[in-house]
Amino acid sequence: MHAEAAVTTKEDRVSDPVLRHDWTQGEVDALFALPFNALLYQAQTVHRRHFDPNEVQVSSLLSIKTGACSEDCAYCPQSAHHDTGLKRESLMPLEEVLDAARQAKSEGATRFCMGAAWRNPRDADLEPIAAMIGGVKALGLETCVTLGMLSDEQTRRLKEAGLDYYNHNLDTSEEFYGEIITTRTYQDRLDTLQRVRDAGMHVCCGGIVGMGESAADRAGLLIGLANLPRHPESVPINMLVKVEGTPLADAAALDPLDFVRTVAVARIMMPASRVRLSAGRSDLSDEMQALCFLAGANSIFYGEKLLTTGNPEAQRDKQLFARLGLRMAGLGY
Repeated sequence: MHAEAAVTTKEDRVSDPVLRHDWTQGEVDALFALPFNALLYQAQTVHRRHFDPNEVQVSSLLSIKTGACSEDCAYCPQSAHHDTGLKRESLMPLEEVLDAARQAKSEGATRFCMGAAWRNPRDADLEPIAAMIGGVKALGLETCVTLGMLSDEQTRRLKEAGLDYYNHNLDTSEEFYGEIITTRTYQDRLDTLQRVRDAGMHVCCGGIVGMGESAADRAGLLIGLANLPRHPESVPINMLVKVEGTPLADAAALDPLDFVRTVAVARIMMPASRVRLSAGRSDLSDEMQALCFLAGANSIFYGEKLLTTGNPEAQRDKQLFARLGLRMAGLGY
């Protein structure tokens, strides 16, 4: 018997990474309960079957309309329900958006994401948004927007404008959802995701951890994502950024290793999706980010801000990539 075979355990054996949509709570709880090294082994093995393990896709995110959102999301400094001192700003002019997109491209981003703090856009808002989408695509970048809930007609209009991705996060498990948001239902989110799919656009959908949820809720979030009719092409995993004035400002800090576990389980459950390190990276050490890449993360947001909260600067990310031997992915996922 070879030496390496002698130390292989049943936890190390990886099942065929077929794209499944029937995960159960017990199965996913069991993944989270694996010894850390066994979990990362499984995640990295699955990752290598679908992606170059040393390549990371880079996206940039811009808040194109900030503050005064009518939703009451407990984590969000842009909610009109919370006094966070955030200044309300109207929709950005087209040229300012395109200047930011040019800068993002020059730093190596291949996708430019635009976020507006709306519960849902008005039909009249879609015309300037469509112009932004067209302008960013003309620069040679993939486009993504997050605008809240959409009607059928609005979804069709975004598709006509050439939108590549629509971001609409589930945020947390269905069971914990009501503790975080009361102004929009979990089913509302699923309905918007289905409209986006029906229109033929890619889906960017993930969630936030560290909001006081249980380990079972973190499993439930990933079940909600993986059991969609099609897996999201992009799965952003956010660590809560605690902002003074929001109901979650004093939430207990999540163990960073639990964050890594969430990334690893997401990779195993959605093997062909881009798993993106998103909000909260400023609170992760370089070593913890390296563990996340080992766990199967292969996309990041970079730039100075994620909507309204801080984010590692592009130069720092490039330095980390150089230390780890990681390459930026080219355009065209």
